[in-house]
Amino acid sequence: MELRRESTVTSLGSGVDLTGSLSAEAMERTCAVIAEYREIWTAMDARKVLASATSAVRDADNGEAFVAEIRERFDLDARILSGNEEAKLVFRGATAEDTDAGVERTLVVDIGGGSTEIVIGAGAGADAGFHTSLQAGVLRHSERHLISDPPNPEELENLANEIFSTVQTATEQADSGGIARAIAVAGTPAALAAIERGEPNPDRADIHGALLGLETIQRSLSRLSAMSHAERAEVPGLRADRAPFIVAGTVILIQIMRAFGVEEVEVSESDLMHGLALEAFAS
Repeated sequence: MELRRESTVTSLGSGVDLTGSLSAEAMERTCAVIAEYREIWTAMDARKVLASATSAVRDADNGEAFVAEIRERFDLDARILSGNEEAKLVFRGATAEDTDAGVERTLVVDIGGGSTEIVIGAGAGADAGFHTSLQAGVLRHSERHLISDPPNPEELENLANEIFSTVQTATEQADSGGIARAIAVAGTPAALAAIERGEPNPDRADIHGALLGLETIQRSLSRLSAMSHAERAEVPGLRADRAPFIVAGTVILIQIMRAFGVEEVEVSESDLMHGLALEAFAS
């Protein structure tokens, strides 16, 4: 049972694609959030606390040093997840609620700040049959392509072309036939579902399990990409801290759906954090 869930965008990977390193400012922002979270887990008398780093820290030349600092500064069990570990944990979290062991093949997509995990498996929390971690993420590709505010058509086209090519290359060995269900986790699909509802602060229960068709997502992209960051921050359902990255995330989702011939995705709030919690509980 999930007792409490918090999510804060710190943009830890800001600049990593360009410099190869985590910036001092980004690391300190992240540490400040961990300090706030420490008050929460202390008040809840948590028996086990884990910290897991993903793409930005994997790619940064000072990533190991940052994780060592987290361990020392906050007395945490902290580690860097490999791309394969991340993909498997995402799949475990996203399919944990499936009770039918015979669930048909499921595609799970997790769009992060620096990477995107694509997993195909049999569902019901089973082991993933195919998994890959793409070097494509909302922060990485916003910085790489979306320079104008709002982005111009050429920037959007270049972004879409790079993502589609990256997906095609990374999934050449995947058997994409017979996929009966697609699940999208993390901030982008949740934000798109919230925007579609048009409510300022929708309940997670209203977002979890929502279905988004490809045409609906494309319509949202057309609307959001025509707005500035400031205008997007005022869109009901879209958190201000996600406004700068929602366009890139939506492009990534659309290109993955096109690559796999998927017309609809199910939005899930059970993601990497859920998979990590399940792993911790089982150990």
